[in-house]
Amino acid sequence: MSSLFNHLALTDIHQDVSRNIVSLCQSQDLFDDLTDDPSLWALAQEVEDDIKPVTYRSRTPIIHRPFEDADWFNAIAWPFKHWQSSRFSDGTYGIWYGSKLVETTVHESAYHWYRGLLSDAGFEQMTVTAERKVYAVKCDAALLDLHDAHHQHPDLLHPSDYSFCQSIGARIHREGHPGMLTQSVRHPDGQNLAIFNPDVLSNPRHHCQLTYRLDAGQITVEKQPGVAWLTLDASRF
Repeated sequence: MSSLFNHLALTDIHQDVSRNIVSLCQSQDLFDDLTDDPSLWALAQEVEDDIKPVTYRSRTPIIHRPFEDADWFNAIAWPFKHWQSSRFSDGTYGIWYGSKLVETTVHESAYHWYRGLLSDAGFEQMTVTAERKVYAVKCDAALLDLHDAHHQHPDLLHPSDYSFCQSIGARIHREGHPGMLTQSVRHPDGQNLAIFNPDVLSNPRHHCQLTYRLDAGQITVEKQPGVAWLTLDASRF
């Protein structure tokens, strides 16, 4: 692994990158499970407002509260609060993943949706729909540039064995680097950012809403309802 770090350069990133997360297409009222009457939802919200400290009040009761700055938490903070094993983490620390292209986030997230959640549940042969939200997030950081290193270190792009990548991630995390730029495994034309320090991320903004639909071994991705934007062959995952 030391030979990898001997030849790494830094890439100075100052641009928006894309973060693709699970989301609902529309905000959901927190009180709609209590009654079907929207006027009573409003009344319940007024009661909640009256008893909450003023510094925590919001007039937008959406499903991902109580985080009042929901975009920041969902688009940036979540993986740093909820650690999980991934390509560059063994699960003992959090990493934020984003991509330079929205298309790359689709290939990456569709793979993990199909091979992870759906396969684990035995749903590969079913018709399944999922809703996703893509955020534009500003990144300002000098990142270790690994996007060409796979030519000498092919395990960087191993489709299923993450041990080599996790050893790299552990060192980067231990030494305090903000993150790295890598080649996408699931989308050869794309590049991913693996960020270890949330302080280099800012200004999350909603970019687009996506619907993923698995049917007959294909995943159709829609930006607009009923209009296919991308089609992926899940059998190739």
